[in-house]
Amino acid sequence: MAKKTTTAAAAAKSNTKSFEERLGRLEKLGEQIRKTDIPLDEALSAFEEGIRLARALERDLEKIENRIEILMNSSQADIDESPDLELFNAEE
Repeated sequence: MAKKTTTAAAAAKSNTKSFEERLGRLEKLGEQIRKTDIPLDEALSAFEEGIRLARALERDLEKIENRIEILMNSSQADIDESPDLELFNAEE
């Protein structure tokens, strides 16, 4: 039961880590799984954590891609249109 608690705590803690930190953790898990002297239960636990991290990182990348696409589209619209400065031209 301690394994599940540790894994759940690691998953909750991963939400507060930066993208780069979580990517680094995923790389370490991959290295750990490739070792031939790791016990099967530890390898399975590392694999499960790695899958969760990979899925979360993929979701984060999709969000980033969507934000970039929005920024690229909105900046193109800003270039094509002149800004509306009516607010600054109004006399009091």
